[in-house]
Amino acid sequence: MATNSTRRRLVVLGSTGSIGVNTLNVVEHLNALADENGNSSFDVVGLAAGRKADVLVEQTRKFHVPAVAIADPQQAQEMATRLPRTRIFAGDDSALELMEHADATDCIAAVVGSAGLPAAIVAARKGMSIGLANKETLVAAGSLITPIIKKHGARLIPVDSEHSAIFQCIEGQGRKSQGTRVGQTDGPQEHSSIKRIVLTASGGPFRTASKETVENATVEQALKHPTWVMGPKITIDSATLMNKALEVIEAHWLFDLPAEKIEVIIHPQSMIHSFVEFTDNSILAQLGPPDMKTPIQYALTYPHRSAGCSAALDWSKLNRLDFEEPDHERFGALRLAYDVIRKGGTAGAIFNAANEAAVAAFLERKVRFGRITELVRQALTSLTVREVDSLETVLAADREAREFVKDQICRQ
Repeated sequence: MATNSTRRRLVVLGSTGSIGVNTLNVVEHLNALADENGNSSFDVVGLAAGRKADVLVEQTRKFHVPAVAIADPQQAQEMATRLPRTRIFAGDDSALELMEHADATDCIAAVVGSAGLPAAIVAARKGMSIGLANKETLVAAGSLITPIIKKHGARLIPVDSEHSAIFQCIEGQGRKSQGTRVGQTDGPQEHSSIKRIVLTASGGPFRTASKETVENATVEQALKHPTWVMGPKITIDSATLMNKALEVIEAHWLFDLPAEKIEVIIHPQSMIHSFVEFTDNSILAQLGPPDMKTPIQYALTYPHRSAGCSAALDWSKLNRLDFEEPDHERFGALRLAYDVIRKGGTAGAIFNAANEAAVAAFLERKVRFGRITELVRQALTSLTVREVDSLETVLAADREAREFVKDQICRQ
């Protein structure tokens, strides 16, 4: 993203979540380095969040941010009195309005769920460098945003630790450096040297649990992730392995790979973040402690590398690396991901929206844990998949899937 001795103008969508908070920590680190050696630095010109006004106010003051967005209108009124010199956008479309307003070169897209899709599309139309932590953008609208990125010369760099690992392993291995410019490949030859990519998964809190335990897990049990500290939605997705299913679909779009070249393996230590196997049977992997600041920093500084702000890997403590195949009987979400890739069209939007609705219902204790994946499966089976020709088509499929899940829950 950044080049030496430049100032970049950054918008962080989802600034109060774990990715957003870590992004601002990385920005602070990189700006300190820039003061020392003249490398690129970042001006934070926009922040967006759903709620958490206190955190957003603190971030705005610390980084002297001229414009912010908050979805909750009541909290927006409170912020206006506390930040009289800051432009504040409020409401469901506030992130979109902020992105349209902002004079930015870079964006970290970390809004949870499909809510971040419209703002990400605006960033692509502005030709910005986008650090993508919102996997739902490509899952729901990969076929829509791909040509926009290509047309406007935007650059999409993955922030998810798994996709960042794949990206780092692939760069320079016979592929044209896209950075990653999704959709700007020249065809099958771009991935002809790749035998497969393998996304690693921790296995979540129920990796060794019985099928009955998984089916009837409580909210408290599902939120106890063994490795990562994340928000509730993504933590539940990790527990169902739905998060890994979303990542399979995202990888399809990011790396222009067919479904049969994308696999998943359980790796409970979360030290190998993913790996690539080439046609000569060579394998490249990216390792590091489970710390999101590393892929965030790489996305912000690409194609350069700066001194890291994450802890270094302690080889003396790396006693073992375990791998196992995912259990599709206990965790059926992964198979659905391959169905979505093959169906195409609005299947991704249906898949993502049905999951968001089902997870929300589980967190509200309206459905049992084992019902989440089943509701997503029913939505994919029952709803009509249409060609994606506009954002409105994607959003319509999103609404239809949410209503379907709501109706199914009411009938139970």
